[in-house]
Amino acid sequence: MIRIKFPPMKRSLVAILRGITPDETPAIIDGLVEAGFTAIEIPLNSPDPFKSIGIAVRRAPEGVLIGAGTVLSAEDVDRLADTGGRLMVSPNVDGAVIERAISHGMVTMPGVFTPTEALAACAAGASALKFFPASVLGPSGIAAIRAVLPKDVSVGAVGGVGNADFAAYARVGIRTFGLGSSLYAAGMEAAEVAHRAEAAIKAYDALAEEAA
Repeated sequence: MIRIKFPPMKRSLVAILRGITPDETPAIIDGLVEAGFTAIEIPLNSPDPFKSIGIAVRRAPEGVLIGAGTVLSAEDVDRLADTGGRLMVSPNVDGAVIERAISHGMVTMPGVFTPTEALAACAAGASALKFFPASVLGPSGIAAIRAVLPKDVSVGAVGGVGNADFAAYARVGIRTFGLGSSLYAAGMEAAEVAHRAEAAIKAYDALAEEAA
């Protein structure tokens, strides 16, 4: 089984830009990168998502992981590869979708909620697991499921997670987060997204300072 690992990142934060348009993409990508984000996801239920992903890939410097969320088919994975995207995030566990993404050398992060789904994603070779919606499971719920998973599998909390929640998840060993509505909402000005991104980075970095 092939498992493509996440590239080394100073901060395990994924920006989720659901609803972004191609016209908004350049300025928002610039603000996120400047703040310190190195993983950015544009869900495929956004307007003209592959165009936005292509813009983001060309805009972001080397070392920034750009990809798609809400990926539901192998055909979507192929289109993502054609744009240069290297991150595949899905809301579910579909072995064919994960396999196709791996064949393109992509980092994969399928959505899971139960031990059965989490173990199926591990067996399929997922790079990391996206526990979603994390706000329902909470830190203790994810920690309980994590106890039965392979020790080397990365676990992330996504859905209803914001800066104020980082510490609670970190206490159970979770330091990977996907930030959606707490970071970006459709139509939001680039300056506001940048401001929220800076706040998220500050909150995340505070975890490392506390652990030091």
